[in-house]
Amino acid sequence: MTLRLRAGVSTAETDYGTVLLDERGGHYWELNPTGALVVRTLLDGGAEPEAVDALIAEFDIDRAQAARDVADLVRELRDSGLAA
Repeated sequence: MTLRLRAGVSTAETDYGTVLLDERGGHYWELNPTGALVVRTLLDGGAEPEAVDALIAEFDIDRAQAARDVADLVRELRDSGLAA
């Protein structure tokens, strides 16, 4: 499943990763390079398996850990109300 940020959430690339800004609440999340890669892959239309593949290709991580990391990040983004 792809990821969609809800209305009022903007992104900005930084030297360290990506920042998600909740414009309504004024809160922001700073994503490290792995989180940024996952979010970028999902926002570009990829599904969670593609995000897992992207992590494996870019970082020294095994498939099981990459799958857990992707699932955890997606769950946190949805639970926080930043994503649908």
